Amino acid sequence: MTRITKIKMWVLWINENKYFRKKLYKKKDLSFLEKYDLIINCDFSHELTNKYFSKKISKKYNSFAYTTIIEHKKIENNIATQFFTKNGPLAFLPIASNKTSIVYSVNSLKVKKNENIKKLIELYGLKYKIIKINKIEIFELQSLNLRKYYHKNILAFGDLLHKIHPLAGQGFNMTLRDIKILLNIIKSKLDLGLQIDNLINEDFEKKLKYKNLIFSSGVDLIHEFFNLESKVNNDILSRSIQFLGKNSSMNRIFSKIADKGILS
Repeated sequence: MTRITKIKMWVLWINENKYFRKKLYKKKDLSFLEKYDLIINCDFSHELTNKYFSKKISKKYNSFAYTTIIEHKKIENNIATQFFTKNGPLAFLPIASNKTSIVYSVNSLKVKKNENIKKLIELYGLKYKIIKINKIEIFELQSLNLRKYYHKNILAFGDLLHKIHPLAGQGFNMTLRDIKILLNIIKSKLDLGLQIDNLINEDFEKKLKYKNLIFSSGVDLIHEFFNLESKVNNDILSRSIQFLGKNSSMNRIFSKIADKGILS
């Protein structure tokens, strides 16, 4: 059973559990805070974020990401792939058997034309038999880690909690690991007949904060390696990585890190 399948089962369990409710409130109305034992906030623009989750460790990369979703003929689409072009990494991230997310990271805005990106997608995405390339969006890349994961009964989550450079394709995996840990903590409390309270947020931060910080720092280091290579106009780093990639033992290690994280 894959991790994504397990997460879907956990989410289904939450949706059917009488203890959980999903409700949206007006952004400036905070009177609801005392009504619930646990509030999970993923909204960057909500008043909760501005008030309680503004302190963070962040870094701008002077890089940009072009993103889109391609629609293609149905395939066994369960493997993410990444190609290193002269302007930056191009990642193909599976969504469904007939849909794949594209993230193209570049060091500057010198790649301006969507047509160029579409040609790259078609060039490196031959196996997908593309039917349609949807609208291409662009956003500035930065890393982010909140200094505090929670305030009383409010827990920050998802991209609000941490962002990393898409170079390693691990941002979504980090969130999946967060979901798994949080759900395990909640289920453990309920199974023991304990109340859902602030201790859930405290346990979550203790289990994950240092892991996420180390992991995001590792991804940042990889980015700086490739950035250095670009500045000195030398491909020795890329050739070293290619050499390591041909080593079966190293491949197993990298696969484990990709699937479970550095400190799993």
